[in-house]
Amino acid sequence: MFISTAFAQTAGGPASGSGILVQMAPLVLIFVVFYFLLIRPQQKRMKAHKAKIDAVKKGDQVITGGGLLGKVMRVDEIYAELEIAPGMKVKAVKSTLTDVIDPTTAKPAND
Repeated sequence: MFISTAFAQTAGGPASGSGILVQMAPLVLIFVVFYFLLIRPQQKRMKAHKAKIDAVKKGDQVITGGGLLGKVMRVDEIYAELEIAPGMKVKAVKSTLTDVIDPTTAKPAND
């Protein structure tokens, strides 16, 4: 009386297109958020950094990846020759340069 008869569900066909769309929407949304919040800003920073390093010229003050501060004496395609002290020159790979210091905003050393 109180127990209803349970019927087995018939085998379903392939999932409908809207079901797959609903399942994929969160993944697509996550990718879009990652792209606009992480990937795109990083690409912009890398592009600006590459342009800054490619524009290095004689007389610029630069900082290397190792923390050396020097004045550029000579630049070619791959290397930059830096004077890190009077009479002491080192050759650095341009890709290891991390920053170019603007001489108008640079603070003098406390000598």
